[in-house]
Amino acid sequence: MKYINKIRKNLSSKSFPTFSIYDVKSMLVAQGANPDYAYILLNNLTRRNEVKRITRGMYTFHEDIRVVGFAFTPFYYGLEDALTIRNLWEQGSNPVVITPRKVRNGVRGFHGRNYVLHRIEKTHFFGYDLIRRGNFWIPVSDTEKTLIDFIYFRHYLSEDVLKRIAAIADMKKLKQYLHSYDPRIADKVMRIAKERIPNSKAQACSTSLGRVSRRVYDQG
Repeated sequence: MKYINKIRKNLSSKSFPTFSIYDVKSMLVAQGANPDYAYILLNNLTRRNEVKRITRGMYTFHEDIRVVGFAFTPFYYGLEDALTIRNLWEQGSNPVVITPRKVRNGVRGFHGRNYVLHRIEKTHFFGYDLIRRGNFWIPVSDTEKTLIDFIYFRHYLSEDVLKRIAAIADMKKLKQYLHSYDPRIADKVMRIAKERIPNSKAQACSTSLGRVSRRVYDQG
């Protein structure tokens, strides 16, 4: 019981959205106990539904589905989820976790809800900031990176949402982000954005597409 209380005290706070079995083993070693006892402790806590398993070797005391991303650190929430969080559409969305770790893409479950997992290349893992959701600060892709990810992962975006994104997107930042992408993706993203920007932004961005294409091809 004393070990369980120690786990509760140290690993259930907001500072620990998730924890690994190795965290529990380290605590047991510090207490002079056998680290293999961690499996029994976590099995008991999981059966009581006090601790929830997120993925292999990763657990949480929290019920908020927003903790799932922390089991795949580094990560950010993106795609449809980012649109919801940033109020770029009116639809709800299951959490979409994007990580450069070697994971299997697809839908997974946590505490009765689903979330989606996507792997992204390390060179494309950027373009997010922290947003407060509930008790946690979570990384969420910014507007420009969200647009790029929709094209990169070949997800559908309605015309209305595309226009909303184009209206607020920072075209200079978008061009900088696209330097690490294949020219075909860079050209497509810039064409989509340029064709939908409001007239007030059109003149400032009139040569963006050509410049991005030349820079990316030069790097290739």
